[in-house]
Amino acid sequence: MNPDFPDPRYVVNPAALAARLGDITLIDLRPAEDFAVGHIAGSTHVDIYGVSLNDSSEAPLNAFLAIFRVLFGSRGVRADRPVVIYDHESGERAARAVWLLAVLGHPDVRILDGGTQAWIAAGHKLVRLTEAPPPMDPTTAPPTSPPFRGHLNMDLLATRFDVHKAINNPSYAIVDVRRDAEYRGTEKRARRVGTIPGAVHVFWREHLDANGAFRRQDDIRTLYESRGVTPDKIVIPVCHGGYRSASTFIALKSLGYPDVRNYVSAWGEWGNRDDSLIVIPPVV
Repeated sequence: MNPDFPDPRYVVNPAALAARLGDITLIDLRPAEDFAVGHIAGSTHVDIYGVSLNDSSEAPLNAFLAIFRVLFGSRGVRADRPVVIYDHESGERAARAVWLLAVLGHPDVRILDGGTQAWIAAGHKLVRLTEAPPPMDPTTAPPTSPPFRGHLNMDLLATRFDVHKAINNPSYAIVDVRRDAEYRGTEKRARRVGTIPGAVHVFWREHLDANGAFRRQDDIRTLYESRGVTPDKIVIPVCHGGYRSASTFIALKSLGYPDVRNYVSAWGEWGNRDDSLIVIPPVV
């Protein structure tokens, strides 16, 4: 686990989280059954896995972001209170939620590095959900929480139009973070297979260690710079649904990369359109 990223705005370690538990909003992104068996005390739960976007044009994108304003608002997220989001490791579910909340304009949202595994390894405990919440009485129920409101940070997000502009543009680096089989087109998860022309392949788990926490900053920097993904470029990570690429977004932003834009609709959009430019990488 890396406790000292040069720009730690998106990452927090267990020791730092333990010191500020009473001052933050804590959200568990794991499946509901995992939350019930054991979670960090004070957490709320939301499972947004599968809430994806397959068209990144303006109207559906705005509707998609509005859904998450409501979801995060329902968990008590406010702009004046820091948020920490966790998974069982530095996982793709939590990473995507952190990135989405940053896009929605939250000024202090972080992933727990190493997730519940690191929390337990550091000597902290999880608490169990011992009973279901009581049924809500509509005559005494509190008013519905308002949607989270922040100033949209659209420069953290890429659409298919941005990706088309990035192809063959030396100012950009498109990073395909999917499995090698997805990248090379031997694993089919959309109507068309392959990758985006000019994309470099860096599997997203390469920047995590054996325990699912972020590797040392020098190791991550060397990994990406060795593939031509350098801080002077506008970096667009791409996976299948914007989850794994959100982890790459956090890794690079926390290293101080100034311009990283997660492709919101990813291959779920790109691989299902007839107008997308696609190549099959050569076998090396």
